[in-house]
Amino acid sequence: MSADRTWRPRVAASAVLRRDHVRRSDVLLLPERVVVLHGSGRAVLDLCDGSRTVEEITAALGRAHSGPVAADDVASFLGRLRTQGCLR
Repeated sequence: MSADRTWRPRVAASAVLRRDHVRRSDVLLLPERVVVLHGSGRAVLDLCDGSRTVEEITAALGRAHSGPVAADDVASFLGRLRTQGCLR
């Protein structure tokens, strides 16, 4: 599933991004649920504040990492989290 590229995702108000030192990974904490983030997942979610479109998030990641970013992968990741209620 891919996200609408003009959508401006933001982390749900009930969710919190944290570093889990036990798991040694970044996590998205939701009521009664933990989503363990892998790879660039945290970097993507750090940009999800409701002010940027999916395309703008992808472009910002490309600038931050000095290279191309797979736009379809970013859109798919965000779309899955939206379906799961992690993003608005």
